[in-house]
Amino acid sequence: MTGQRTHADRTDTEATIAVEDISVSFGDLDVLEDVSLSVASGEFLGLVGPNGAGKTTLARAINGVFEPAGGTVRLDGTPVADLGPRGVSRRVATVPQDTSVSFAFTVEDVVRMGRTPYRGRTDLTGDEADRKAVDRALERTEMVALRDRPITAVSGGERQRAFVARALAQDTPALVLDEPTASLDINHQVRVLELVADLVAGGKTAIAAIHDLDLAARYCDRLALLADGDVQAVGDPETVLTDEHLQPAFDTRTAVTPDAVTGTPSVTAIAEPRRDRDAQVHVLGNGATAARVITTLWQAGFEVTAGPLPSGDAALSVAEELGVEAIAVPPLSSPDEAALEAAREHCRSAAATVLADPVVGPDSTVLDLAESSARPILVETRPPTERNHAGPDARACYRDLESRALTASIHGLVPAIAEATSPQAVPADD
Repeated sequence: MTGQRTHADRTDTEATIAVEDISVSFGDLDVLEDVSLSVASGEFLGLVGPNGAGKTTLARAINGVFEPAGGTVRLDGTPVADLGPRGVSRRVATVPQDTSVSFAFTVEDVVRMGRTPYRGRTDLTGDEADRKAVDRALERTEMVALRDRPITAVSGGERQRAFVARALAQDTPALVLDEPTASLDINHQVRVLELVADLVAGGKTAIAAIHDLDLAARYCDRLALLADGDVQAVGDPETVLTDEHLQPAFDTRTAVTPDAVTGTPSVTAIAEPRRDRDAQVHVLGNGATAARVITTLWQAGFEVTAGPLPSGDAALSVAEELGVEAIAVPPLSSPDEAALEAAREHCRSAAATVLADPVVGPDSTVLDLAESSARPILVETRPPTERNHAGPDARACYRDLESRALTASIHGLVPAIAEATSPQAVPADD
């Protein structure tokens, strides 16, 4: 994404939106307390946090709906309190969470409402500049074909894009979006955020309250994590989305791994496991599948060990966050004999060994380690041909492994372990 900058690169004079020690209360309820943050030109800041953390309240303080009890909100350096409603509306446009409309305005009518800050009270049609702004906004949001359709007759995703178009027609340097992907299906979530990201790449400033942490990490330059009325962490997604920050904010354990497609952080909330299983399970393999297997076994209450795992691997990151004993080795190199012996011992002593999408390299390390396990369980999400880098000899060894291993999906892994470790029936003597 273009326009991305580090926090250290900005100065106060560059901030399109600056929030300085603001506090907002409703009666005896303190919603925000001494909150400060800034958003630079050409930056997309995501507000994340649990329900009730104050994300919507902060958005409404920025666009002037709520007046802070203390502190200052500045737009392009000018306090919101000095601008008045029309002045604020010429500097920041809002896309609300609730896009329901009581009357059957056309899509074009809704978009034209964004020109209100530039028109007199009795001017209902606007001038040529208004018409061009509306046309540009409809084109940018791919809503031209729907311009004459009643807003009540379009889908939820199309209605959301119509309100983004209204904000674009408002022609402001900054956008504030309150849960722009709420209640949308995956397709429309991505389309709306792709659109916002494109606008930011073109120089707009955007701040959005987003409940989906994975989407926030994928599209935002920086995140601000709100909880208990304050900013708990602010920075790039990799800095903010860690279990150290997320656990106290959301009151749950999390596992954070790189997304297999985008490489951005992906957050999985995990329940604290039961501790009533007296069985060790070792995990061979790496990458996303091994990370999911480790998490599944940990949640099921097994004593989990794993490895060898290369430094920087998603499975190693998950193991470290969960406190799982893992054998770490340098990346892009074969494990040394000490690491291999430690892994063999785990395979020998474990109640079962799970091979998670095992990749067979030229040294066939994984297949050799699997030989040490009396109870191998194979979990595959990719065909073996994609994971075999050792040629025809390895294919024969892999088929031998398949013939003696149980095969399970990740969801069926716990029952498969129970089956693999159950005592075999012994025929009674005659």
